Amino acid sequence: MDIARDEVLRLALAHRLDAGRTRALFALACLDRPPSPPALLLQRALAALAALLVGLGVVFLVAANWHEIGRFAKFGGVAALVLLAGAAAWARPGPMRAPLALLALLASGALFALLGQTYQTGADPWQLFALWAVLTLPLALGARSDLVWSAWVIVAMAAIALWLHAWSGQRWFATQPQLLAPHLLAWTGLIATVALLGPALVPWTGAGRWSLRIAALLAATHITIAALGGLFAARLSLLYPLGLLTLAAGAWPFTQRRAFDLPILAGLALALDTLIVCGVGRALLDSARHDPVIETLVLGIVAAGLLAASVTALLRLRALRMVDHD
Repeated sequence: MDIARDEVLRLALAHRLDAGRTRALFALACLDRPPSPPALLLQRALAALAALLVGLGVVFLVAANWHEIGRFAKFGGVAALVLLAGAAAWARPGPMRAPLALLALLASGALFALLGQTYQTGADPWQLFALWAVLTLPLALGARSDLVWSAWVIVAMAAIALWLHAWSGQRWFATQPQLLAPHLLAWTGLIATVALLGPALVPWTGAGRWSLRIAALLAATHITIAALGGLFAARLSLLYPLGLLTLAAGAWPFTQRRAFDLPILAGLALALDTLIVCGVGRALLDSARHDPVIETLVLGIVAAGLLAASVTALLRLRALRMVDHD
C-alpha cells in the first residue's frame, strides 16, 4: 500500500499536478480511503514483531559480548534504549505507541538482568521479575495497549511463580501441609492480576481480550499444578479441594454477558476436568480392590462423560450469550 502511494505521488510530482488532480489520481488508484482492517492488522503485527526482535536482540547482544563490552557501555546502551523507546512511545500517540512501549518494557527487563549479573546483588530471580513488573506497570497503564499488557502479565505471573518456588523450598508441588499458606498467597496474587485486566477496569487500564486470556489461562495452569501436587501428596492436601473451588468460582464471572469469554471458559473447564479425573484416579488407586481393567474403564468413562458435559455446557452457554447479544 505504501509503495503504491509513493508511486502515485511520484507521478503527481513528475506531471506537476495540482492538489485537486492529485486527489483525483489517488481516487482513481483506490488510495483515497484508509487502509482496510487486515492491512492495519498486518502493520501492527509487523510493528510488534519488530519491537520484540529489537528487544530480544539487545538482550542477546549483551549476552554474546559480555566480556568485550565495558560496564558503562552496557548500562548506557540499554538505559538509552529504554529512555528513547519510552520517550518515542509518549510522543507518538498513534499505532506506533504500542510497539515502542513493548520495546521499552523488554529493554527494561534487560536492564534489570544486567544489574543483577553485573553487581551480583544476591537477589532472587523473583525479586528482579517483581521489580520489572512494578516499575513497568505505569508504562502499561500509559500505553493502554493489549500488546503491552500481554507482555506485562507474563512478567507478573513469572514473578509470582518464582516467588512461590523460592518460598516453597525450591519445590513446584505442594507435598507438605506447611506449604498451604504460600500457595494461597500466590493464588491471591494471580487472581488480583486477572482482576486488574478484567472488564471492570478496562476504562482505566485499556487492556484487551488477549491479555485477559493470557492472565486467566496462566493462573488456571498454576492453580491446577498446585492442586495436583496436593492431590498426589502422601496425605491429601487442602489445596486440591480449594483448587477445584477456586477454578469453579473463577469461571463464574466469565459466564456472564458482560465478561463472557469462550476461550477462558474452555481453559477453565479443561483444568476442572483434569482435576476431577485425577481425583477419581487417586480414589481408584486407594481403593481396597485393585482391578486394572475395571479401574481403567471407569476412569475412561468418567473422562469422556466430563468432556462431553463440558463441551455441551459451553456450546449452550455460547448460544445463550449470542441470543442476548442480538
